Order: sequence, then structure tokens, then C-alpha cells
Amino acid sequence: MKTLSATRRLTRALLREPLDRPPVWLMRQAGRYLPEYRAVREQAGGFLEMIRRPEHAAEVTLQPVRRFGLDAAILFSDILIPLEAMGMELVFDEHGPSLPRPVRTRADIERLRVPLPGESMGYVGEALRFVRRDLPDSTSLLGFCGAPLTLASYAIEGGTGKSFAELRKLMYHHEADFRALMEKLARTTALHLAYQVEQGADAVVLFDTWASALGREDYVRYALPYSRQALEGLPTGVPRVVFAGASDHLLDDLSTLPAEALAIDHRTSLDRAFRRYGARPPPQGTLDPAALLATPEEVHRRVTALLAEVAGRPGHVLGLGHGVMKETDPACVAAFVAAAREYRP
Repeated sequence: MKTLSATRRLTRALLREPLDRPPVWLMRQAGRYLPEYRAVREQAGGFLEMIRRPEHAAEVTLQPVRRFGLDAAILFSDILIPLEAMGMELVFDEHGPSLPRPVRTRADIERLRVPLPGESMGYVGEALRFVRRDLPDSTSLLGFCGAPLTLASYAIEGGTGKSFAELRKLMYHHEADFRALMEKLARTTALHLAYQVEQGADAVVLFDTWASALGREDYVRYALPYSRQALEGLPTGVPRVVFAGASDHLLDDLSTLPAEALAIDHRTSLDRAFRRYGARPPPQGTLDPAALLATPEEVHRRVTALLAEVAGRPGHVLGLGHGVMKETDPACVAAFVAAAREYRP
């Protein structure tokens, strides 16, 4: 007999079962474009405060599911939370995230701990339990974490990188130190993902946001093995999704990771991706997030055209190439979801 999670539309898609329509969810589907989100953020007093208070994190996770009838909820959290649990100071302000004391030396790396998520990030587990309690039975719950390379980029650069000069200096000139950091990050990522599954997540997403910063040779040498290690640390049977934006040059390598789906962004043709990677693993995606700044009618047209390109291939999950932009009209998100619900291959 199938478990309840295996009967949910998104989980069935990740298992490559044929469906009458594709599941749909969006990166950053809980966010500033929703007035109800802004109300909770004002009440909480800030971004990190929302994440750390399970009742607030659960509420904003559920808001887009209630409003749009999405097929999955993704926990409201942030990819940098594990770095804080490892011992780094984490700050969010009007300029975005920063880590005031970046990791640059062997001593810095040795000071980082591999945390036990239930002790250092227990608020994540509590939020997941709150969401699962109030989520419709038919809706999947996604956990997530940043990939080791992406976490390393923030830890070393001290924030969002541009040239990633400090990352490259450590990687090229102190390879043993860099690998020691990546080993700790891979273990932390694996534990964090597994903890989220224990607390109710049906599937997990590994976000390698800054994979695109590296050329293929460097990515294969310095990053890919640690993403593999993180994904292999999950319990057997848990569906895994890998996402790396603007990484068309890495898709051959990303497709070798132990995952049930490869989420691509809007720069890559879905038809080409399915023909090339459909069996190992199937691609997911993906509309340009900027298209949601158009009219609802245009959004509906574009989603329908994208789904026609996919032509009902098993394994497809509809989403965006990146997160929902704060300027997005909720009516356009509604049109996005409606197009998916109405489409029949």
C-alpha cells in the first residue's frame, strides 16, 4: 500500500508516474508580493525573526497554498540558517544577508561545528510540524537547503559575491583548507535535509544558487562531489530535487547527481532538456519570473505554451526559473496556477 505522501501529486511526479496535469509550485511563493506576508513580517519585526518563530514561519508557508491552491508548500526559511548553526554570525538588513566574520583561514574553518539540527535549528522542525498539521493531505511539503558550494561562497565572501575572488583564492591556493570546509558543509547539509524529512517534509530541494560562478572544470573538481555527498546522506526513498540557476554549462554533470529531478531555469529549453536528460533525472521548470510582471492573460498564454512544449512527459513539475519577484501582482500568480490546473496534454 502506498503511503499518504506517495499519493500526493508532486511526489507522484517525482516518482515519474503519469498524471493528468503537472504539479505546480514556485520558488519564493511566500514573499513580499503577498499583502498577508507583509502583515506577518511587520508583526514579527524582521526576516530572521519570522524564520525563528515557528508560528510565523508556518503561517507564511501556508499563505500561498491557501490563496492559490498550489500542489506544494515549501518551508519558509533561508539557505544560510545552517551557517549560523555552525557558529557564524548572520545578519539581514536592507542590503540583504551578510556574515560579518567570514571564513578565510584554517583556524576559521576549524572553529565551525557540524551542528545537530534538532538542537541548533529546532525551530525549523517545529515549523514543519505546524505546516504539516494544517496542510491539505493532497499537498506536498518541501524542505530545502543550500548546496555546499553556495554555502561556502557566503561563508568565505561574507555575503553575496560578485567576482567570488575570496572563494577562488581559498579554492586555488589552499585547496586542503577549502576541502575541509566543504566536507563540513556537506555533512551539515545532509543532516539538515534529513532532519527536515524526519519532521514531515515529503521531498527536499538542494539549491546551488552560485554554481554558475564556476566553470565546468572547477565545478566538477571542487563542488560536485560535495553535493553528491549531501544528497547521498538522505534516507532511502526520499525524493530529491537539485536546482542550479544559469548553469546550462553544468547540466551534464548535475544530471549525474543522485536526485529524482533536475530543476532548470528559464534560460534552458525544456524540450531540449527532456530529450537530453529525461531519464536521468527528468528536468523541472520553468518560466522566467519576470513574465509574471505581464498581464494575467499573458501569463496564462505563456504557461500554456510551455506546457505544450513539455507535452505531458512524466516527471515534469511546473515552476519558475527563480523566485517570485516582490513587484509581482498576485493575480498573475493565480493565472500561472490556473493555467497549470487547466492544461491537459
